[in-house]
Amino acid sequence: MGDFGPERGFHQPKFRYCPCLGVNIGPSGVSWGLDLLYLDLGAGKIRWMTLWSQVKVWGRLGRGALTLSLWSCHPRPRDTQALLSATQAMELQKCDYHVERPLLNQEQLEELGHWSSKPGTQQWRIWFQCSRARARALLLQYLPVLAWLPRYPVRDWLLGDLLSGLSVAIMQLPQGLAYALLAGLPPVFGLYSSFYPVFIYFLFGTSRHISVGTFAVMSVMVGSVTESLAPDEAFVQDANSTVNEVARDTTRVQLASTLSVLVGLCQVALGLVHFGFVVTYLSEPLVRSYTTAASVQVFVSQLKYVFGLHLSSRSGPLSLIYTVLEVCWELPHSVVGTVVTAVVAGVVLVLLKLLNDKLQRHLPLPIPGELLTLIGATGISYGVGLKDRFKVDVVGNIPAGLVPPVAPNTQLFAKLVGNAFAIAVVGFAIAISLGKIFALRHGYRVDSNQELVALGLSNLTGGFFQCFPVSCSMSRSLVQECTGGNTQVAGAVSSLFILLVIVKLGELFQDLPRAVLAAVIIVNLKGMLKQFSDICSLWKTNRMDLLIWLVTFVATILLDLDLGLAVAVIFSLLLVVFRTQLPYYSILGQLPDTDIYIDVAEYSEAREVPGVKVFRSSATVYFANAELYSDALKQRCGVDVDRLISQKKKLLKKQQLKLKRLGKEKQLQEQAASSKRTSVSISVNTSQGDIKSNNVEEPKAKVNTEDGLKDTVVSDQEDAKAPDVFTLKALGLPQPDFHSLILDLSALSFVDTVCLKSLKNIFHDFREIEVEVYMAACHSPVVTQLEAGHFFDASITRQHLFASVHDAVTFAVQHPRSSPINPVLVTKL
Repeated sequence: MGDFGPERGFHQPKFRYCPCLGVNIGPSGVSWGLDLLYLDLGAGKIRWMTLWSQVKVWGRLGRGALTLSLWSCHPRPRDTQALLSATQAMELQKCDYHVERPLLNQEQLEELGHWSSKPGTQQWRIWFQCSRARARALLLQYLPVLAWLPRYPVRDWLLGDLLSGLSVAIMQLPQGLAYALLAGLPPVFGLYSSFYPVFIYFLFGTSRHISVGTFAVMSVMVGSVTESLAPDEAFVQDANSTVNEVARDTTRVQLASTLSVLVGLCQVALGLVHFGFVVTYLSEPLVRSYTTAASVQVFVSQLKYVFGLHLSSRSGPLSLIYTVLEVCWELPHSVVGTVVTAVVAGVVLVLLKLLNDKLQRHLPLPIPGELLTLIGATGISYGVGLKDRFKVDVVGNIPAGLVPPVAPNTQLFAKLVGNAFAIAVVGFAIAISLGKIFALRHGYRVDSNQELVALGLSNLTGGFFQCFPVSCSMSRSLVQECTGGNTQVAGAVSSLFILLVIVKLGELFQDLPRAVLAAVIIVNLKGMLKQFSDICSLWKTNRMDLLIWLVTFVATILLDLDLGLAVAVIFSLLLVVFRTQLPYYSILGQLPDTDIYIDVAEYSEAREVPGVKVFRSSATVYFANAELYSDALKQRCGVDVDRLISQKKKLLKKQQLKLKRLGKEKQLQEQAASSKRTSVSISVNTSQGDIKSNNVEEPKAKVNTEDGLKDTVVSDQEDAKAPDVFTLKALGLPQPDFHSLILDLSALSFVDTVCLKSLKNIFHDFREIEVEVYMAACHSPVVTQLEAGHFFDASITRQHLFASVHDAVTFAVQHPRSSPINPVLVTKL
């Protein structure tokens, strides 16, 4: 029941909304039909019956007020929703917005809203609180498997997780063998990296669908480290100039495992201090461009296996360019059998992937093209003897069983810490990006800090078992989702399958040609290489993001992966600073008969309020753009403020010098006149009467002299005050066509000392040219920072700060020149 009349402060026409019924009602009567109801309101009493069950409404209309009573309203939910949506549409079309309230500056707003400073939260106290509930919450937070595994719906999800884990393992086996070559390690260490980290992530991870394990980008970053610190040239035997592969591989394995430990320590430390937001500095264009450049490096690194070439190890800036040139130079020495093997394997893989895409809807599981290719290539190589007859390089010895844990070499920490941090950030960025995509798609939450901890523990544990750093694979994650994977159980199943291969089946792949692994890697780069299409899309949508993409790509190609990432992040941050330095400045005008102020350059109907300038910036004002903000303000106002102030000072100085000169001349004249009046002529023949008369006139002369001195002092005081009374008009200078300037500060998110000084200078400069300055729409934290910075004083008070732009404009219109502030003025919107 509601009573809506003019005493509530609403002005005609009145349209009210009854939430239970969804009806717009006007005092003069409304006729409105909506599917199940028809309402006709007029003078007097009415009765309304609808097709809803048990609904009775009666109304009484009199003296401009309407009273509604409602009993037993039980509408169907679907009808209610349709009625509410239609009602909202009607309100947008027909309802007018009428409000009458007093003008609110900052002081009145705080008094009306009973403002009080927000109490500071002392988070550190919560950290040291100890209770059973807090201990349980921390345990479930850092060991998520205890939270979701007891509630695991076995009947609904187990079959899907088993099939998904088997599908991922079938992909992970060839990729683990292949990506170990990218890392510069024997293939069996790719299998180790596909087992230990995956099982650890099953215990600590929060994403249900990402497939943790070997990944091309991470592998090539590891390979750049191992090949630069342990190049082939360092293990050449003097006798026959051959490379001691055993010693080289042992050194590289130690480097890779130590690097994995360092990466894990970095990620765990960042996760424990809640540094998951670090990935926000890696924008999507940056990550996509970086992975695209890394895929190009992966492609180039596999050319030596495709052509059967023996190239020198290179790393650092321009290493990719030198490698491409060396490949071109060595092409005449290619091994024909290796090239044919790689081409045939690549064609078979592409055809099987196309067949998978074609039959995706009809197949319960995708065809394991990579595994079938590896099995077929191994059988052909063993049967035909590709190594002996055609000089095709094969994988070689794959030891069966697991290796014992080995402590990392701490002496290498200093050399690897920079690369470890870069690999840690890139690995986390890729994992959290994919994790959030799947989480949004399936309606659950991924904790970025816990993901850091989970990945860190995976790499830390794997480092002790001679694994290299891992992240999540895009292709395997998509397979895990598409084949029915629901939880991390799929990852545990895949890791157990890899364990079976390591223990029993790994030695069967000893005759697998390395060219086939290179073909597997190159074919799997298709998804990342397709990201070159981002150039066309970003050219149409956002040129700044395109610039980030291009700079990241070029820097990564030319400077290698670690330096390229650093350059990309620095450039991205500098571009953000540059964009805040050049925001969009605008002069606002009022949309007629509204309280809305919009850019007059963009909206032809917007009109500037006569005598008032409203200025707005699209970015916050801080030390990097405070001076630019002041310059843009003076330029957009159409007045050369600095020149006008300079001319005013020059004219005032001239007037002051002129007044002083006139004052001195007047003082000299008065002194001369007084001395003339007080001079006494002495004569030898002087009578007593003359002396008496002179004695009588002497006090009069003293009185006249004192009066002259007083006049001189008064004139000096007036001369001293003279510059203050000279206005622009009196000095003959042009006056601005506005008397008030309003700064819309709604975009400010914080203020620093430079911003405070800049705002004070704006107040001072515009008051010099007889323009009063007001501020509007400041957020509460900004007001608090203004007070903390002692911005408000006797000349700039909180009465110069208004709740909205319309409040400031209304006040400025009613006070065209500086005058005492009246707090009872009224604004009508």
